[in-house]
Amino acid sequence: MLSRVALRSAAAKQSTCTALVARTSATDVSGVRDEKNFPRPVRGEPGKVRLGFVPEEWFQFFHSKTGVTGPYTFGVGLATYLCSKEIFIMEHEYYSGLSILLMVYYASTKFGPKLAAWLDKEVDSVENEWNSGRNESIKSLEDAIQDEKTAQWRAQGQELLIEAKKENVLLQLEAAYRERMMQAYMEVKRRLDYQLEKANVERRLSQKHMVDWIVSNVTKAITPDQEKQALDRCIADLAAIAGRK
Repeated sequence: MLSRVALRSAAAKQSTCTALVARTSATDVSGVRDEKNFPRPVRGEPGKVRLGFVPEEWFQFFHSKTGVTGPYTFGVGLATYLCSKEIFIMEHEYYSGLSILLMVYYASTKFGPKLAAWLDKEVDSVENEWNSGRNESIKSLEDAIQDEKTAQWRAQGQELLIEAKKENVLLQLEAAYRERMMQAYMEVKRRLDYQLEKANVERRLSQKHMVDWIVSNVTKAITPDQEKQALDRCIADLAAIAGRK
């Protein structure tokens, strides 16, 4: 009893480990499914049949050994053997089944293609409904990725705008600095011009005062006799000059 429990627990652990390994191997490190090595399951389609219910594989099996007529010969021979040996008894139920089989065959040939087309359409609609949610999820995720890329692009544009604003602020600071430097230059120049003009005015006033003082002192130093002699000498010089002409 204990050995059975131990074997069952070991088998459960092994199956769990196998499922975990398969799940881990089906997805890579990033969590994305490995579609190449582990493709998604695809809905299987029914194989080809003959006579409405006999699989095509049975005919292929006989074709490699008996040729084309082998499956039909085997079917007819088997039916003949069953009926001749009364293994299959043809009682009244047989004819009822035969009539039902004929009706089923007629219904399958008459309404079978339409019913198959309708069923295929329903299966496709159900599959499309199942896939629509997946496609919508994929579309929403793709839109989210595109929105994220757009947001990143806009964020890069914001960085460029911030850099441009910084450059604009630096240019404004440089313009304000140059304006204040010009104001300081003009103020210093105005004061220097004032000092120069003041010095020029003082020099002119000193020169005028000096000239007036010298003229007044010279005038005071000249006596009336000296003034008369100078006047006579001037008249004589004028007369001499006039006589020469």
